[in-house]
Amino acid sequence: MTSAQEKPPRALLAGASRQWVRLLPWGVAFVLCVALLPTTIQVLTADYGLNGGIASALAVAQSAPLLLAVVRPLRAWCVIFVADVAGALALRTVDFEERLLWPFPPMEIVGYVGLCLALGLRARRRTLLLVWLATAGAGIGLGFVVPDGMSSNSTVLMMLSGVTLLLAGALRERHEAQRRLAEQETISEAERDRRTLLEERARIARELHDVVAHHMSIITVQADTAAYRLDRLPPDAQEEFTSIAATARESLGEMRRLLGVLRNEEAHGELAPQPGLTRIGQLVEATVRAGMPVEFTPCDAEVPETVGLSAYRIVQEALANVVRHAPGAPTRVSVSVPVSESVTEDGAWLTVLVVNGPPAEPPAAPLEVGGTGHGLVGMRERVRIIGGTLDVGPLPDGGFRVAARLPLTEEDFT
Repeated sequence: MTSAQEKPPRALLAGASRQWVRLLPWGVAFVLCVALLPTTIQVLTADYGLNGGIASALAVAQSAPLLLAVVRPLRAWCVIFVADVAGALALRTVDFEERLLWPFPPMEIVGYVGLCLALGLRARRRTLLLVWLATAGAGIGLGFVVPDGMSSNSTVLMMLSGVTLLLAGALRERHEAQRRLAEQETISEAERDRRTLLEERARIARELHDVVAHHMSIITVQADTAAYRLDRLPPDAQEEFTSIAATARESLGEMRRLLGVLRNEEAHGELAPQPGLTRIGQLVEATVRAGMPVEFTPCDAEVPETVGLSAYRIVQEALANVVRHAPGAPTRVSVSVPVSESVTEDGAWLTVLVVNGPPAEPPAAPLEVGGTGHGLVGMRERVRIIGGTLDVGPLPDGGFRVAARLPLTEEDFT
């Protein structure tokens, strides 16, 4: 990949959510550059007696790269490091008072520490160690040519740069760890939701398989016994029943093989009809025996087994949520086929409603809201598969409401 295809480097804190935080590195770099540039020229010429042209060149080389440090701090360090060492050697050519600091005047130390801060927030640990070793090596090397009667301040620069690099690097690594943790939590939550959805789909498939297999068994038995139950059955009709029975047995065998794939290790047992509307009453009675005040309005309407099964599972999960998150809360369960909807052009609909009030005692965990509970994921998947609608959410008084609308006609399933 060529350099033209490489992505441009990002500025420091470019990923921050607030604009003022993203602009902060540019602002600090601009202030340092504007403040240090004229100060360096003034100090080097007036105090140290360095030539104005040389002082100006050194000031630009030591201050201007601070703006580059926001985007490419390592390149900026290379320029400033060379300029600082060159400035120290240039000061050896002039006579200045012993009270003045050498080899690094104060404004150079300020600029270098700011550069180390930017470098520590961007570069890796190995790079930071090499930068500090280079700084220490330069300071030790310049210590051998210190002017007579003057002490070197290289140790100050080594200590300040080392502490700055260490703290900035620690902050960068901590931020990276938090970012990776947040990404992993997001991925884990997405995987949990996906796994829950797949598990619920497999469960729905197993239950629908049991329903279909039950009916196929009945078809097989009826077709096989037609010749014995019906008097004077024509040969053509008897042959047709025999063909139906054979086809049903073949389909039932395929269904059993499919069942072996869908069932997990714990899901043993005979093929049997799945629970429907008639079993919701037993479910409510079990919840009442567990100490939950539940009011139940049953429905005796004839509904498709897939709809009855979905209604039963929705009520089951809703009551389980009430027991877990709102213990002691008064609950109302209603299953009905509204008359106003049973005669509409869109077909008949079964309405399942589970509403609970606030808990008798505030639970340790808050009520689940829409989209956070894995049980709600299963409800939505069941309703979606049969073409219904689901409305869940908290109530103003602290309760919770689950309302499902399930189609009763096969046309509505499509």
